[in-house]
Amino acid sequence: MAKRSNLTRARLRAAWIFLAPMLIVLVLVAGWPLGRTIWFGFTDASLSNMSVYHFIGLDNYLVKSGGAYYGVLVDPVWWHAVWNTVRFSLISVSFETVLGLIVALVLNARFFGRAVVRAAILIPWAIPTIVSAKMWGWMLHDQFGIINDMLSHLGLISHPIAWTANPDTAMWAVIMVDVWKTTPFMALLILAGLQMLPSDCYEAARVDGVHPVKVFFRVTLPLVWPAVMVAVIFRMLDALRIFDLIYVLTSNSEGTMSMSVYARQQLVDFQDVGIGSAASTLLFLIIAALTIVFIFAGRVKVSD
Repeated sequence: MAKRSNLTRARLRAAWIFLAPMLIVLVLVAGWPLGRTIWFGFTDASLSNMSVYHFIGLDNYLVKSGGAYYGVLVDPVWWHAVWNTVRFSLISVSFETVLGLIVALVLNARFFGRAVVRAAILIPWAIPTIVSAKMWGWMLHDQFGIINDMLSHLGLISHPIAWTANPDTAMWAVIMVDVWKTTPFMALLILAGLQMLPSDCYEAARVDGVHPVKVFFRVTLPLVWPAVMVAVIFRMLDALRIFDLIYVLTSNSEGTMSMSVYARQQLVDFQDVGIGSAASTLLFLIIAALTIVFIFAGRVKVSD
């Protein structure tokens, strides 16, 4: 027992030694900027002069002055950005999960040319987001976009639609582009989970004559559920901090403004590092809280 305990301690020491360089780099690359951002959220720093600033406590978050409240927490634009981000994340990730599961099931089946289809399905995800956004921006253009042209020839619309400029369609246009781009990512993660499923369960179900639909809900879905939840958590993390796609397609429009776009507007357009850092800190806390909720709600074991 003593030898085993000494061996375990030796392995733990070796593990920490090998992990130390990565942890140091992670602290320098991620921890230091995050700490600076949180600190600036308690100051009146301005982008025009970052060397001169004063500690003002929680004033950037909430302060009462002259009988009125000011700060990020009472800014209606901020809360509208929060709602836009949450709505975008829930809708897009839901569509991507369902479509990704369907694509993964298809790619997991045996058919001629499966390797080529698996490679081709990853093309939308492989294209950089900025390139995808610009490409779809041209396609959705109300004057010379191919989407309006196709819908007009099919008789589905009588006049061109400004998809990204119209408040009624802008968010749905952004969601559509995001679903097109990141569904392959979800399919890839779920497919990895499907590849690890034991074949004996399916052989037993086939021998017993169980209907394929019942096999999916009783066998496949429960077994692949951990992989699905991991994919959902990864995509939710990415969706909650969405910036580039929304900013390229709709710029600073309040109808589609996300929390990241709001923080960028405060930091760059208004030169207010304090407010922008406070918004970024709130974004970090919201993402961390929702991630914990999804881990517990989805019954995901982090250790596995």
